[in-house]
Amino acid sequence: MSSLITEITAPDGYTVKLNTGLFLNNEFVPGAHTIETINPATGKAITSVQAAEKEQVDLAVDAAHKAFYGGWKTSKPLERARLMRKLADLVKRDSEDLVHLESLDNGKPLSASRMMDTDSVIEQLQYYAGFCDKLHGKVIETEGKLSYTIHEPVGVCGGIIPWNVPMIMLAWKIAPAVCTGNTVVIKTSELTPLSALKIAALIKEAGFPPGVVNIITGYGPTAGEALSRHMKVSKIAFTGSLATGRAIMKAAAETNLKKITLELGGKSPSIIFDDVESVDEVVFWAHMGIFFNSGQSCCAGTRLYVQEGIYDEFIEKFKALTLSKKIGDPFAAETFQGPQISEGQFNRVMNYIDIGKKEGATCYLGGNRVGDEGYFIEPTIFTDVTENMTIMKEEIFGPVVVISKFKDIDDVIAKANDTTYGLAAGVFTSSITRAVKVSNALEAGTIWVNTYYSNSPGEPFGGYKQSGIGRECGEYALSNYTQVKAVKINVGKSI
Repeated sequence: MSSLITEITAPDGYTVKLNTGLFLNNEFVPGAHTIETINPATGKAITSVQAAEKEQVDLAVDAAHKAFYGGWKTSKPLERARLMRKLADLVKRDSEDLVHLESLDNGKPLSASRMMDTDSVIEQLQYYAGFCDKLHGKVIETEGKLSYTIHEPVGVCGGIIPWNVPMIMLAWKIAPAVCTGNTVVIKTSELTPLSALKIAALIKEAGFPPGVVNIITGYGPTAGEALSRHMKVSKIAFTGSLATGRAIMKAAAETNLKKITLELGGKSPSIIFDDVESVDEVVFWAHMGIFFNSGQSCCAGTRLYVQEGIYDEFIEKFKALTLSKKIGDPFAAETFQGPQISEGQFNRVMNYIDIGKKEGATCYLGGNRVGDEGYFIEPTIFTDVTENMTIMKEEIFGPVVVISKFKDIDDVIAKANDTTYGLAAGVFTSSITRAVKVSNALEAGTIWVNTYYSNSPGEPFGGYKQSGIGRECGEYALSNYTQVKAVKINVGKSI
């Protein structure tokens, strides 16, 4: 419908034409109501998009179900690969549209969106396109009979994606699903739907059959709940909060026992030893690990443990680097840190800062609002923090870091592991022996050594403990989207 098309102009004057409807069966259609999406840098509306309730979720799932049994399940692997590569090419062609929508909707600096987001989407699509014709079973030796296994798609897969890196998470959910012959229904966050709607148009242009990928926007308690409980959905992939992850797990258990992968919260430690070759380089990675994307990352390095020999030097240089970074307009070239995603998230982070002060931690830097428009918070550093303080235990999801001094390696490993989460961790040392020992001892799904946020599509990502279930990315993710069938044939033997 032409009435669903709008033109969105970014602060730098760049204009994108966007269809704001629900993407069902390769068409944009009206929803049950509309949701206003807000520019977090100003607090003002960007546009309104169509939103789904249970009825529209049913339509999306029915379209995906029909497409799965209507030919996609048995589609040729090389055809799936061709479509995925075509989509990757279109994402590259329209990358400026996508990064402008992402930065406007999410508040991430445009420079960061250009550096990471579209390239990550392209790499995911290309990586899994290469796996389409490599999904092999096994021949199993048996007595006088032919036994083999087949890896088959599970069916309709639901994906519920977060607001912090929506474009990347969209690719993480779609690419392995369509690679393995499944169909997909994606629910975007109501806070950041715009880049997904642009990609929906590219999916149709790439030539994907109707119903293979469906993209809707809606609220979690309605659209998300309906998708999680739908009896025709065979698998749910979710990235977001621990509380919502529990609700999805409960919904899956109470309905058709659908497969789930959950990538949830984190309280990731970075351990910095005093034998590092360059304190300046460690400061760079530690700063990036917490303050990139305004601290709104599930694997942000929010707990820094610095060995006493370099503690004073580290904290002074960390402070200096933090003060040198510009906070403000995401479309300004020099901006490093944009706003928090919403007023609610802004208030949540400010409340944690107040709790930290009240519990006796030292607010070494920051802790205040920036400006009187939008949802900007100063990068905040706490010192003199004890292990039982709230800001040391709970995920804040904002530009807040706690820094502690340590002496003993076994003690710091115990402290790093003293959390209900286990998504990621950082280790900084010049000793390969120490790096291996500490990495093996840390209870987390990803360990970065002398780097941070260094991901590639071939590496599995997921959490220990309450940081989640299953793995996304890499070959490991494929098992979440397939089911194994064993076939045994009696060859030449009769009774």
